[in-house]
Amino acid sequence: MAHDATRAPAPPRAPAPPRQLDPRWQPIERGPTRTRPEHAADHLAALAEAAQPGDRLGTKDELRTRCGVSVGTFNEALRLAQARGIIAVRPGPGGGLFAMRQSPMVRLGNSVLALDDDAASVADAIRLRNVLDPLLVEDALRHASAADVQDMREHLTRMASAAADLDGTAFVHANWALHARIAAVSPNAILRSFYLSLLEIIESHVLAVQPDEAHPLPEYIRSRYELHAALVEAIDTRESARALALIGEHNTTMVSGDAQPPARGG
Repeated sequence: MAHDATRAPAPPRAPAPPRQLDPRWQPIERGPTRTRPEHAADHLAALAEAAQPGDRLGTKDELRTRCGVSVGTFNEALRLAQARGIIAVRPGPGGGLFAMRQSPMVRLGNSVLALDDDAASVADAIRLRNVLDPLLVEDALRHASAADVQDMREHLTRMASAAADLDGTAFVHANWALHARIAAVSPNAILRSFYLSLLEIIESHVLAVQPDEAHPLPEYIRSRYELHAALVEAIDTRESARALALIGEHNTTMVSGDAQPPARGG
């Protein structure tokens, strides 16, 4: 059949009526949020700051009730508060949660090293890093070349320069760079990669280094520089016992400018 060329086009379809939304529907407002454990940890921090160091704040059950959270949420909040160095837990009769005064070294790591709010991740990364440090020093003792040691000494020079400028932030970054260079010597690709990832986690959360009246930054920086210089020297001379003793001292006293969880974000 032939088509009728004079046939009029079909009229356009009417637009569909707008979809009616359920009146009970409300858009979700997005914005910065804090988890319930973080809120509870902030509450514990406020209680500790209002008390004298060593004051008993109450039992775990009493404080959990005061925070108005579940057992699991409170345990996570307590872990955050302990990571900040502001709460101590003592078991047994008369035990409970106590306000804690941070030692100068802890304060240097906590409030002087101002990190962002991810304290738990930083604390976990530091614990793992400390466990791996001796393994990497052992590898450096076995495998470090003269060129490797020279690179380590260049990082020490950067640390010394930052110390002379009293630039705490530059000092700790140079410090971490030295640790990364020691790790780079290891032939163990898995160990090396994991360790460097831990350093990235720690370093990515550092915001600044601030002065600390209780433990002046110059004397702290000097002692840390001397320890790292001695460590590099021991690696260079293949003094295994001394190098491992130094890294043990490093991680025992390191609650510090190599980084530790924050008392506050900033």
